[in-house]
Amino acid sequence: MSSQVSDVTRLLRDWSAGDAEALNRLAPLVYEELRRLAGTFLRGERPEHTLQATALVHEAYIRLVEQDQPEWHSRAHFTAVAAHYMRQILVDHARRRNAAKRGSGDPAVPIDQVIAAGIPDRSASLLALDEALQELSSAAPEQCRMIEMHFFGGMTQEEIGIVLSVHSNTVARHLRVAQAWLQTRLTG
Repeated sequence: MSSQVSDVTRLLRDWSAGDAEALNRLAPLVYEELRRLAGTFLRGERPEHTLQATALVHEAYIRLVEQDQPEWHSRAHFTAVAAHYMRQILVDHARRRNAAKRGSGDPAVPIDQVIAAGIPDRSASLLALDEALQELSSAAPEQCRMIEMHFFGGMTQEEIGIVLSVHSNTVARHLRVAQAWLQTRLTG
């Protein structure tokens, strides 16, 4: 285990125990990893898309910091939660964008000034994927978390196994089943 990984894990645990200063020391250590995650989420957007990975990182970071008494078990656990928040941010944005297109009359929310609209098909696909993931979460919550960590968080099967306390072979099996279910659900 590298020194930085153990430092991050120690700082996460200190933060969980109520050490506010640990958060200040943690931020620079996890920033690049959060930017990598954001880049994964934004891959495939149109070239002129104005949403920057930085904006997504900052919004997710705000949500992470605003948690009351977070209980971080490891760097992988932190990454999984960050990936979940990033997906929520993008889905919320797609919902607002679609509502505005339908003429909901709601005023633009501040994040709309930061996050530009994605291509329409991508927004619709993101909403369909979110709906399918919510169904999967109801039927098989652990498989849904694995999909989220692997495809949205970029985590390896081994890292997911550590976070969920299961063997990586179990993770691989669940990912295959969940992917097949999602593929069937999304393609009709």
